[in-house]
Amino acid sequence: MPRRKKRTEIFALGNEAVVEGALLAGCTFYGGYPITPSSEIMEIMASRLPKLENGVFIQMEDEIASMGAVIGASLSGRKAMTATSGPGFSLMQENLGYAVMAETPMVLVNVMRGGPSTGLPTSPAQGDVQQARWGTHGDHPIIVLSASNVQECLDMTITAFNMAEKYRTPVILLLDEVTSHTREKIEIPNEGEFEVFSRTVPSMPPEWYKPYEETVRGVPPMPPIGSGYRFHVTGLTHDRNGFPTQRPEEVVELMDRIHRKIDQFFYDIQLVDEIMTDDCEVCVIAYGSVARSAELAVQQARGNGVKAGLLKLKTLFPYPRRHTEKILAHARTLVVPEMNMGQMSREVKRVNMGHASVRTINRVDGQIVTPSEILKVIMQG
Repeated sequence: MPRRKKRTEIFALGNEAVVEGALLAGCTFYGGYPITPSSEIMEIMASRLPKLENGVFIQMEDEIASMGAVIGASLSGRKAMTATSGPGFSLMQENLGYAVMAETPMVLVNVMRGGPSTGLPTSPAQGDVQQARWGTHGDHPIIVLSASNVQECLDMTITAFNMAEKYRTPVILLLDEVTSHTREKIEIPNEGEFEVFSRTVPSMPPEWYKPYEETVRGVPPMPPIGSGYRFHVTGLTHDRNGFPTQRPEEVVELMDRIHRKIDQFFYDIQLVDEIMTDDCEVCVIAYGSVARSAELAVQQARGNGVKAGLLKLKTLFPYPRRHTEKILAHARTLVVPEMNMGQMSREVKRVNMGHASVRTINRVDGQIVTPSEILKVIMQG
């Protein structure tokens, strides 16, 4: 058998790894506005993208325009992304909803910092979790991913692009300041060692094409604008041809389909790492940089004779309910550490329904949740 080509190893910040992952996934457009602590993503993209044959980088006047540019680039057939933090994420919410309604693939990286308002611009936080799920108005599906180390920043960025293209939806990648500014050695996968998914394009003649027609997967094919297929793009509720409608049956058909295309693929979308959870009596449920503290705490608890485990969430929404329910079959205590007032713990409590004791650890002072803080709660049982 031929020897596998050795992977390239580099030392990188989390934000640098995001760029590497985006380029490996085929991103050719970045539109954004700089804001701490996400700025390195934009700065590196400004250097790297123009060197590609068809790469385009553009700094917009604000985050609202950035989202508009990314949506337009995606409609033209490009894999497109932006990155932001805090106040910028708030400004992007209206156009995020537009991308959901127009079923426009794109990746939005939000490097969380302390808030609200200007808050703590250079300090870590996880206060945007529920905003990522419900920030734009109306009932809408959304995929929200997370990363807890620098290698995952690369890997989950590729995953974000693949899911965006596969399900014709915007995907949010939530990082925090600690993860984005940690520098670690990572491996750059070789071509062919990872999946790259591109959107399905129409196979029928242009005159037969209906841009929002029902399909088995619930995901209509998407041609690039200018390729001969005519379609109307709007944020209004629309019919199968893309034109505005207020007919109740057409409204229900659209809303059911855009939710179903996510709901029926939970097995593909809901990603977790289960660490020593098979027999755990105390399970920590964590994400982002806090999951690193949690893993060390779990190892230390095991060394002290406590059957502890960690459910590390790589997908935050749709919340990995089935993975949590499996742990509830034997765990008597769930510990949820977060750098917020208790946002993901709401989802845990909703699924738990009183089966286990749920204990929260919350910090909003711009400091990380430490392994010793988590270990103390684990040892209390």
